[in-house]
Amino acid sequence: MQLEVGKIYEGKVTGITKFGAFIDLGENQTGMVHISEVAPTFVKEITDYITVGETVKVRVLNIGEDGKISLSIKRAVDNPPAPQRQQQSQQRPRQSFNGGGNRGPRDFSQPRQQEGSKGFEDMLSKFMQRSDEKISDLRKSMDGKRGSYQKRPR
Repeated sequence: MQLEVGKIYEGKVTGITKFGAFIDLGENQTGMVHISEVAPTFVKEITDYITVGETVKVRVLNIGEDGKISLSIKRAVDNPPAPQRQQQSQQRPRQSFNGGGNRGPRDFSQPRQQEGSKGFEDMLSKFMQRSDEKISDLRKSMDGKRGSYQKRPR
């Protein structure tokens, strides 16, 4: 199959690195999606958005003279206007993938929720507890230093 720049293809994620993901497009053709082309938002961890074995839609951005194929996931998805996107997400739950298989399109604008991940309230509660402990320790150490300071006799 001859790939064309600008066309959308389906491929399977075969590898993930810090800087991007490798996508098998079939017929011994592999392209790379740079981390900046995974989602329309800032991506810190690619694995929050895609997993190895997952089938994704990609748009061919460039085919270099050396045969390197540049791909984009975020440009392969039609982004509806923001108000529609909010209504759509309220009407049906967001799909999440645990890897592999073609289960339909997924919203790449938000990271995938990891199973067993802590909710915001849990993280905030633990942060506040650690913060209170640190403040208490700091006050104890400061009180100890204030009490031990004495003027020397002359």
